[in-house]
Amino acid sequence: MQNANSELLESARKKFSRFRELSSEYGEAVAWETMLEGFPELQKQRMGPLLALPTLIEGFRQSISIFNAIGMDMAAVDISNRGVDAALEIQKVCPYLEVCKEFGFDIPCHVICELDMEASRRAFPEMKGEILCRQALGSPVCIFKYERPAKKKTCTDTPSAP
Repeated sequence: MQNANSELLESARKKFSRFRELSSEYGEAVAWETMLEGFPELQKQRMGPLLALPTLIEGFRQSISIFNAIGMDMAAVDISNRGVDAALEIQKVCPYLEVCKEFGFDIPCHVICELDMEASRRAFPEMKGEILCRQALGSPVCIFKYERPAKKKTCTDTPSAP
């Protein structure tokens, strides 16, 4: 776990450094778009198999062990309702809080979480994502809400009668 966490923090340092360089040279808007180049495609590769499952909660539950392995202490809650397939991703640990300060950012959200959300939105236009709570702003956890239209059940989705 320590190695995975170290890799995550090193990757975050690279993101913060790159965003800082690009912002200084070209401005924040150009930095943002530059950081997004290729990121939606990467999100498709990473998240696509999980989002292909019948419900969001199934995919999020499968990702818990991945997030926990890097020290984030994740929980997932199914909030599907009224024809909407929806889930909350709850992160109890934000490993980016200290790293962002090394690069002069007060909070990591814009460079890490908001960038991830935008890449996911572009990769999966049928899905909406929203950051509901941020540890960086004083909340005890970070909460991300994801939703999409519920998949239609087919006749093969229900068990047949004896």
